[in-house]
Parts: sequence; structure tokens; C-alpha cells
Amino acid sequence: MTEPSATPPTSPTPATDTGTGTGTDQLLTERHGPALYVTFNRPAQHNAMTWAMYEGLVAACEQAEADDEVKVVVLRGAGGKAFIAGTDITQFSEFSGGQDGVDYEERIGAVAARLEKLPKPTIAAVSGYCVGGGLAIAAVCDLRIATPESKFGVPIARTLGNCLSMNTYSLLVHHLGPARTLDLIMRARMFTGEEAAAAGFVAELVAAADLDAAVEQAVERLAGHAPLTMWSAKEAVHRLRVANLPAGDDIVRTVFGSEDFQHGVASFVAKEKPRWTGR
Repeated sequence: MTEPSATPPTSPTPATDTGTGTGTDQLLTERHGPALYVTFNRPAQHNAMTWAMYEGLVAACEQAEADDEVKVVVLRGAGGKAFIAGTDITQFSEFSGGQDGVDYEERIGAVAARLEKLPKPTIAAVSGYCVGGGLAIAAVCDLRIATPESKFGVPIARTLGNCLSMNTYSLLVHHLGPARTLDLIMRARMFTGEEAAAAGFVAELVAAADLDAAVEQAVERLAGHAPLTMWSAKEAVHRLRVANLPAGDDIVRTVFGSEDFQHGVASFVAKEKPRWTGR
């Protein structure tokens, strides 16, 4: 058996899928040296997440934790135009009330928590759009390496009229502070890579042509460090963030159960501008 190459894959295709339990080629995993590369593979849809992709991400975490040869996990999007452009909006057409929103946020929250609690370092390699649920996934990674052209945002105030879970709000406030979080959501802003780096959200900003090399260098460095020291830092920061996390299902139930949300989803699917009523 040959040792996996230490050179990271640059152009993933469905043929490289090593199997994450999704039964789909929408999420690919491949080990190269000490790193497990997880690629979100719907470039035509800006890698918007399907339910199968969320399930595949959990399976990839299980794969990484079970393999002692994996020292670092790298997440990235196929195509170069997006990391993840949120959840596939067509799936929201199935929602009929506020409880569906609560169930959805719990489901996605469990996926994010599994990634956040992975006892090995994680890197989000961001090129292009990192939006909505994609921003949350990047936020639970330990390091974010991005290009200046990347776009970070949660534009739900102008698109769907939904809201985030208390845990996701906590993540954004943890990384950006309350003022930037409110600016990001209320004005539906898109932070550039430079702005995200200035806010401390992005650890390293590199040209698009240098992204793979920068990730490879980070992998090499992390793979040589003491695993328990890195785990202790991850665990301590996580405990500090969630220590006083309040309940928020009532917020989610109210917003996802609103007429505005139903109208927002229908308008998005129809490619029409929504007309908000506040109901």
C-alpha cells in the first residue's frame, strides 16, 4: 500500500471520492499525507449544502477522528468561486411552520458542533462566497485561510427573512463582536477577505494562486505540533464560548413560522424581490 501523497489535491472530481457515507459525489474526502481534505462539490450551485452534504460532513469528521494518520482536516469548496453558499434554499420549500425552523437549526447545529468538537485542528480554505451556513461552518474551524476576493456574509435580511440559531449568533459575536455581527446581518453586508482579516476572523490572507500552498504550509506546521496542547486550546475556547449560551428556540420558531419567511423562500425560488410585511 502506497503512502498518500503529501501534496494537496488541486482539482477534485467525483472520481476522487473515498466515501463518507453520503452516497453522493457532492462531498469528497481524500487524505494527502497528514491531512484529510474535505471538498464541498457542487460548484454550479456555489457549493450550497444539501442534507446529504451535511450528513457527509459528519461522516468525514468520524473518518478523521478514527484515523490516527490524520493530523489535520482541511475544508474547501470546489470550483474556486465559493467555499459554501449556505444551505440549498429549495429545501426550505418543505417547511410549513416555526417548528420546522427549530428542527432545522438543531440539525445544522449538531453538524457544526461535531466539526467544532473534532479533537484535531481544522482549516477552512476559503475562496469566493462563504455565506450563511457556510460562514457558520468556517467559523467553527480553528483557522481560516482566505483570498482577498472572498465574500463573508449572512444576507438573510434581504433574501429569505429567516434568522440564525442562538449558537450561530454566539459564533459570530465570538469572532466579530456584537457591532460587526449586527452590521453583517442588518445591512446584509458582505465582508471582503481584507475586512474579515482586519476583524481577526481570517488568520491568513493570500492570493488565490497561493491558497493551496498556504494551506499546505499550515498543515505541515500543525501536524508537527503537540496534539494535546492544540486540543486543550480548542476545548477551552469552546467552553468559554458556550458557558452562558441562552435558549433561543422561541426566536427561531417566531421567524421561521412567519409569513415573511414563507414569502421569502417562494420569492427566492422564483427569482423575485420579496416584499416584507413584518408578519
